[in-house]
Amino acid sequence: MDQVSYRSPFIQKVADAIRTRHYSLRTEQTYTDWVKRFILFHGKRHPKDMGEQEVAEFLTYLAVQRNVAASTQNQALNALVFLYREVLDRPLSENIRGIVRAKRPKRLPVVLTVDEVSAILSQLRGTQWLIACLLYGSGLRLVESVRLRVMDIDFDHRAIMVRNGKGAKDRVVTLADELVVPLQRHMANVKTLFEGDLAAGYGCVYLPHALARKYPNACREWKWQYVFPATRLSRDPRAGIKRRHHIDASTVQKAVGKAVRQAGINKKAGCHTLRHSFATHLLERGMDIRTVQEQLGHKDVRTTQIYTHVLNRGGLAVRSPLSGVIRHDASSDESAAVKPPPG
Repeated sequence: MDQVSYRSPFIQKVADAIRTRHYSLRTEQTYTDWVKRFILFHGKRHPKDMGEQEVAEFLTYLAVQRNVAASTQNQALNALVFLYREVLDRPLSENIRGIVRAKRPKRLPVVLTVDEVSAILSQLRGTQWLIACLLYGSGLRLVESVRLRVMDIDFDHRAIMVRNGKGAKDRVVTLADELVVPLQRHMANVKTLFEGDLAAGYGCVYLPHALARKYPNACREWKWQYVFPATRLSRDPRAGIKRRHHIDASTVQKAVGKAVRQAGINKKAGCHTLRHSFATHLLERGMDIRTVQEQLGHKDVRTTQIYTHVLNRGGLAVRSPLSGVIRHDASSDESAAVKPPPG
């Protein structure tokens, strides 16, 4: 079937360039949206009639007028760099002059205690519980979890293969012993669902890149199916084929957010907080930072080192001098300097 097209021939050209390079659907949607916003900001002028000055004006507008986060401004810049390099064949210079950069705040990640993680998991059930356990027990990102295929789970070696993770990198992470039986039971149910799809004339799962053409029958093989499939069939927005995709990440985000509230945890916690907690708790148990880096899939160990700052903050790392003063005061009848006020 024909791929879904865009109204604008130029935006369609941008989308085709993205698909040719095998970027994800999310990236296609994000980049085409930024290109549209760039064009509208400049009064619908064609990008070929604009250049670095107009790009700088748009990015400055985002930072100054829209007050966007640094990551959002960088996302817009990446989209426009792609536009001029890959579509218009006019690469922008590495350092575009005149851009007011959005400030990137320096924040430490929110980390849960072991008891708080347990309280959150106790509020979850079924697929959401399993995915949350993988976020905390294996340090997976949410997108990596929902995209897992059957062949990525190695029960014998207690390992999970993360394919094409952030930065297009593969890595192997640990699979907790406690998840082996629940995952096996879950996958038995998924296989029954898959066999039902096959019997109904469906069952052809999405395959990355050119694998669908190279192995035309692979899409109906069990090993390629998603570990966490969606509850219903849907139409592929690119290929137009009706099939079963993986579970929507937002479903898990909503479930975890609700679990945090139900557990009475007064922290700004979500799915990614479980991954932060995984890293911090490993370091607390004496795990080597290089091993933690490999488990998380960080390119640079300096990214992993932020969790050592989490360990070094607060009560356990620094002993308040007040405790010594209060103990000294309690042992002395003469001093009343630091006694708690009445009432």
